[in-house]
Amino acid sequence: MMQYFHRQVQLWGEETQLSLQEKSIAIVGSGGLGSSLAFALGASGIGTIHMIDFDEVSLHNIHRQIAFKVGDEGKNKARINAEIIEQRSPYVKALSHECNFEEFSKKNIEVDLIIDATDNLPSRAEINAYAKAKNTPWVYGSVEAFHGQVCFIEDASFTDAFKIIQKTPAGIAAPIVMHIASLQANLALRYLAGLPVKKDMLYYLFFNDEGELVTQKFALPK
Repeated sequence: MMQYFHRQVQLWGEETQLSLQEKSIAIVGSGGLGSSLAFALGASGIGTIHMIDFDEVSLHNIHRQIAFKVGDEGKNKARINAEIIEQRSPYVKALSHECNFEEFSKKNIEVDLIIDATDNLPSRAEINAYAKAKNTPWVYGSVEAFHGQVCFIEDASFTDAFKIIQKTPAGIAAPIVMHIASLQANLALRYLAGLPVKKDMLYYLFFNDEGELVTQKFALPK
């Protein structure tokens, strides 16, 4: 096993790598962000990964949802991602939950961290309420056009910082989806490995009119 994770073991040693085998996470949503998170975290050695999504693959998903290929239309997204995780790493157990988050929450499965890969504010409000009730931290991520946001939420409340409305997203460029998912995955992996993580700090990334990538930081109210 240590040969498989050799480059990570170089970062933090065998003891930390083994500790990841005892960790469990839930990725809520298995589309754009969820697919990239599955690739980024699925071969990292986290013991159990729960992939959650009721939705099926559509043709218009495929360009930005890297787990899927033409021919996957009509298949459940969570199931495909779980299969890919286990194909890439024999040391990770991936479970698919073909349901929405409300139904998953009723299963009362204990996890160390929840990662948001949804695409709407009401779903994130549900995750926030569940995380508070369970005293479990979660990682928020969102994308639109060429910009995105990410935050590791522990003490802050998402619903205190964001107005929960129904909003139709604008178009999305595929690379920003992978970029935000990568940031979420880095926060998640650092936390699970016991490394420092800045919590309740919102990172907002965007390209300005000159094409410069700008990152702004905002502390969420507690």
